[in-house]
Amino acid sequence: MDALEGRRAIVAGGGRGIGRAIALAFAAEGADVAVVGRSSDTLSAVAQEIRAAGRSAVAAPQDLTQVSEIPDLFDRLADELGGFDILVNSAGVQITGPSTEVTEEQWDTTFDANLKSMFFACQAAGRRFIDQGRGKIINLASTFSFVGFPEFAAYCSSKGGVALLTKTLAAEWASSGVNVNAIAPTAVRTEMNAYLLDDPDFLDAFLPKVPAGRVGDPSDVAGAAVFLAGPGSDFVHGHLLLVDGGYTAV
Repeated sequence: MDALEGRRAIVAGGGRGIGRAIALAFAAEGADVAVVGRSSDTLSAVAQEIRAAGRSAVAAPQDLTQVSEIPDLFDRLADELGGFDILVNSAGVQITGPSTEVTEEQWDTTFDANLKSMFFACQAAGRRFIDQGRGKIINLASTFSFVGFPEFAAYCSSKGGVALLTKTLAAEWASSGVNVNAIAPTAVRTEMNAYLLDDPDFLDAFLPKVPAGRVGDPSDVAGAAVFLAGPGSDFVHGHLLLVDGGYTAV
């Protein structure tokens, strides 16, 4: 254990679901963690769990789609943590429905949350990491960064953008000691997609496509994040690590 001893991380979307699991896994491995998101109650609960594990924690309620506020937010969190060298971009939305019915507002909401805010968070962290000569950025992509899925037009498009954003920043910043990678999970049971995973018709159609025979758990993704945040991935740049039970292998 303690693979992240002495490291300090900001986890965007750290109040629930995959982000929460990653934040707690980082703390278990020795990192101090700031969790960012919209719900102060959930963030405070996660921060309390991190402190109970013996690590420092900061809860920072913030709407990250207000991208002009991200640099000041990261500066403040760096002051509170004593710096930071890991950023996880796990915040996002999933709006589904027939492509013929997608509205401009739904499209913009999806891209603002899943791609635009991610880029400006990467930019703010990247400036700091380039100056200090090291840093790890982990973006949450998706299996739908690689394959399409009916009624997920905006979501799939935004996650495809995450894949190429990750590769582009890795190519640009690797020589400065900054690792930019992504994790691409398949369906993972979280509050965001419970409406799908509690639908027997959806599961009957989806699970036969997953060789592992189950949907993912946030802990499955957290293990991948610990690897990408730690020293074992120092020569890994621009990689999209599939955590998909074999979904894209068949």
